[in-house]
Amino acid sequence: MILIADSGSSKTDWRVIHQDGSISQFRGVGFNPYYQSSEEMEKEMRQEFLLSISAVTKEIYFYGAGCSAAERKAEVSRALATIFPHATITIDHDLAAAAHATCGHEPGIACILGTGSNSCDFDGEKIVATRPAPGYILGDEGGGAYVGRKLLRDFIYDDMPKDIREAFVKEFGLTQEIIQDHVYRKPYPNRYMASFCKFITEHSNHPYCYSLYYESFLEFFEKHISRYQDFRSKPVNFVGSIAFYNSTILRKAAYDQGLNIQKIIENPIAGLTLYHQNKL
Repeated sequence: MILIADSGSSKTDWRVIHQDGSISQFRGVGFNPYYQSSEEMEKEMRQEFLLSISAVTKEIYFYGAGCSAAERKAEVSRALATIFPHATITIDHDLAAAAHATCGHEPGIACILGTGSNSCDFDGEKIVATRPAPGYILGDEGGGAYVGRKLLRDFIYDDMPKDIREAFVKEFGLTQEIIQDHVYRKPYPNRYMASFCKFITEHSNHPYCYSLYYESFLEFFEKHISRYQDFRSKPVNFVGSIAFYNSTILRKAAYDQGLNIQKIIENPIAGLTLYHQNKL
């Protein structure tokens, strides 16, 4: 039995390839070893679905946010090993998942726009270049936490249009104090800030909300895509909920910058499942 995971900071998609070729799936919380210890991840992995298959899982392929450095991969591997003591565990970066799922065996630029953001230049076989990914405090341009932070900042400074502010207050009933408590005192502020993107997307026909995404996407292009060699001649692909549910704005921003967007998918788990089925 093979277990595949595609994990971001907000959620993890799990797929099981059974010996007879059938597939089962489960969606759970996200993990990121930059912000969580192996003990914290292991605690959250103790979910009924995973515990029910722990004894029979022989191979695990975990693709995750924050899993580029060896020490971070080791953190995730330790957490998984406590739940799956009999499995061979392979940890890879979420960029590899994005590249395999969108580029296949063809060259291209693969990007992630979910809670956070990231990108890579893929030559059809391997990742040949990446950009820095400093996280939600210093980077993550275009990602959910980045866009949500802009919204919350404008709310606190009273820099948003009156009608959007009224709709925001009616839906969430927030105050500056509540927001700051979540951002500075409670765990996973990146998830909290990204959670407001649903509101922004629902109101994306409003020029203010449209601009929040449009300008953030332009910043992503400038910090990431434009830094790769021959970027205008390569197909650019995206995975992630922010890209998927705001694809019209993303494609317009890319068109205005002369970029060639090819695929935009919500998550790469289906492509990863096909990729690993030949392991049986």
